[in-house]
Amino acid sequence: MMLIKNQEVPADVLKEQRPVYTLGIAAQLSGIPAHSIRQYIDRGLLLPYKLNSKRHLFSPSDISRLKQIHSLIHEHGLNFAGIRALMAMIPCWAIRPCSESDRQQCGAYSAYSYPCWEASEKGRICKNENCRECEVYQILSREGDLKGVIRALL
Repeated sequence: MMLIKNQEVPADVLKEQRPVYTLGIAAQLSGIPAHSIRQYIDRGLLLPYKLNSKRHLFSPSDISRLKQIHSLIHEHGLNFAGIRALMAMIPCWAIRPCSESDRQQCGAYSAYSYPCWEASEKGRICKNENCRECEVYQILSREGDLKGVIRALL
């Protein structure tokens, strides 16, 4: 196990987050065309690891997230705006320890059309964080049922 932010993180969780797959391999593993994956990235639905060469690498967790996004589009009839709005409903302040004053300064607290990792103004706790590593961003890959997560948090 490894310590991150004073919490023990199991090795299997770290392995799930490790970016190892290129776009082509991610497309094969997820069954989603590379151009669709690029659209998910452009719309802020997916935050892959980016190399200095500007190439993307994907983790097993990213593959899971790709499948969830694809399901929301093709099985549940949502479009990109609908998925972004659904992700915006995740109450990040219920997951992260934000004070009321931090919430008021954070664009994610009042946003309806984009998730917290897309907010231009972030609260004190999230300001210098890597959103890709945040539990709020990872919740879709980990839980799978976004509506159930929202329901449980409210």
